[in-house]
Amino acid sequence: MSSFDLLSIGHSNVSADRFLAMLQNAGVSGVVDVRSAPSSHHFPWFAKKNLAAALARNDIAYAFMGDTLGGRPHEQSLYRAGIANYEAMAKQPVFHSGLELLIDAAAQSAVCMMCAEREPLDCHRCLLVARSLAARGLTIGHILHDGTIEPHATTERRLLALYGQGLDQTCDLFATGQHPRLAAAYRRRAHAVAFRRKVAMPAA
Repeated sequence: MSSFDLLSIGHSNVSADRFLAMLQNAGVSGVVDVRSAPSSHHFPWFAKKNLAAALARNDIAYAFMGDTLGGRPHEQSLYRAGIANYEAMAKQPVFHSGLELLIDAAAQSAVCMMCAEREPLDCHRCLLVARSLAARGLTIGHILHDGTIEPHATTERRLLALYGQGLDQTCDLFATGQHPRLAAAYRRRAHAVAFRRKVAMPAA
């Protein structure tokens, strides 16, 4: 944990014991839940109340921040063609307030933000929150389900490779996450995986 300011993880479908082991192996002392809806019908051990209790039994703190850092906004203006618009969300005052609280928490203990998706590039915790943290100079590590911790800069390289975006190896373009080709790759990935709002069909 010492080489990162903050970690991230997606619980996916792992068992409660496996999830706790991944956190403990990474030295995590606090989990910040950034799910908009902190429940799971198929995996009830990840429901907010159950998860908080299990973490407490293992001396890991729990905090819910899905209301400010979640990936499913309530405002219609934060959707583009029915898809959550991460770039617009990142400009909202409530998001910035949540980000500040997360940064403060990470400065005091070994914090890991948690969402549901196993793959960081499938999740707003990476494409929205971690991107914003990296732009502020923080180092983020994504806990993968094989036990390794992937630096966010490496995740960004995978993002660029996914969309065929080459980089000049002599340039450090990952420092701010704002290089045009990287921004374009973020935009394309967000369009592919961000939350989609159901559109009501007109009555016949």
